[in-house]
Amino acid sequence: MSSYFLVTTEVFLDLDYRNSSSNESNCSLEGTLNGSPSKAMTVEKTWLHPWTFFIALKITVMILIIVAALLGNLLVIVSVMRHRKLRVITNYFVVSLALADMLVAIWAMCFNFSVEVTGGQWIFGYFMCDVWNSLDVYFSTASILHLCCISVDRYYAIVQPLDYPLIMTNARLIMMLTIVWCSPALLSFLPIFMGWYTTSEHLDYRKKNPTLCMFVVNRTYSVISSSVSFWVPGMVMILMYYRIYVEADRQERMLYRSKVAAALLNKHLQINGISAGITSLRQSLDGSLETEKSNATAASDPGTSSKMRRERKAARTLGIIVSAFLACWMPFFLWYVISALCGNQLCYSPPWVVTLVFWVGYFNSALNPLIYAYFNREFRVAFKKTLQSCCQMMSKVACWRRSKQREAPISYSNASSEIPGNYITRDQTIPRCSYNISEGEIVNFQNEAII
Repeated sequence: MSSYFLVTTEVFLDLDYRNSSSNESNCSLEGTLNGSPSKAMTVEKTWLHPWTFFIALKITVMILIIVAALLGNLLVIVSVMRHRKLRVITNYFVVSLALADMLVAIWAMCFNFSVEVTGGQWIFGYFMCDVWNSLDVYFSTASILHLCCISVDRYYAIVQPLDYPLIMTNARLIMMLTIVWCSPALLSFLPIFMGWYTTSEHLDYRKKNPTLCMFVVNRTYSVISSSVSFWVPGMVMILMYYRIYVEADRQERMLYRSKVAAALLNKHLQINGISAGITSLRQSLDGSLETEKSNATAASDPGTSSKMRRERKAARTLGIIVSAFLACWMPFFLWYVISALCGNQLCYSPPWVVTLVFWVGYFNSALNPLIYAYFNREFRVAFKKTLQSCCQMMSKVACWRRSKQREAPISYSNASSEIPGNYITRDQTIPRCSYNISEGEIVNFQNEAII
């Protein structure tokens, strides 16, 4: 309690100045200060510690990140399930990523939040400390492996569009998702529960202090785990999106050159006075341009150009997601490797730095749904429809509850009938919601005065 509040003590002297002169008052004051039996009253005032505001702000931000990660990723999953237009192979990876981010919020964030609230105390026991550390490593690794698979999927969809249906089949999709979800267990649960991840000194310290849960790793585990969880997949993603950018730029330049060549040929024909057959030539040039554009985008049907635009837009969105992931997790993995290699004595990190790098990384789990909604029009429309459906469902439930609480009887027939005057008077109005049993749904209608 002393860390949150400041206690100040003030002493008030109760001196009797009545019927006394100023000299007597001065003598009385001197006598009081010298220990005379004058009355003294001590008052303690309690003030909020300056750090209390920052502690409240930290807890509020953590709660907002947890709630945003849970609700945002749940919205992604529900939107893809409800809208058939979003059911493509890439979005199945996105749904699996959203599930991993939700589990990060449930297990990693909530346990970390409990440690921050209790002032660094671990209240769940020795075994659950290993469970928390394992789940934290597991879901973080699964998230970045999902993003790595998404980047590879986008690479084949844009760079090799003709071979994409043959490469990315449903069987291969299931196999990739199985690897993504199973392989992180070899990096998290196995070495942590076997005690390979840390030093013997730290294991002895944990046994003597079960109320503390610190993830202290040795140098070997820090290099291997950070490489598998972050550095190698991150380099693969950067390489894939660089190749996608180069291919998209090449296609744009090819299309631009085709348009310039057609314009120059048309101008040359006009200068030389060749007017006969210009219309047919223009039609043939347009046809050749369409053919060349189709070859550039590797498509043969009219809807492929729009499909290619959607693929590029999806690639741009996923590139932003990858950039956000690297920006969020880069500080943590830099601190993770440097502190393990350098040692806690030489490279000491204050507790607030450790908390900051952890929660900046956790923030990525809440950031992905926002990126989908802002940069991807199809996801934005799907999110809007899903939220509207949820609001309508909540309003129907509210109306149904109000209809159950009404004392006046309800007409259950679809046929028009007169409402008895015993129940509704001239000054009363029909309620906004009533439950129509024959139709089985809530009916909303406007208020109308009964005359």
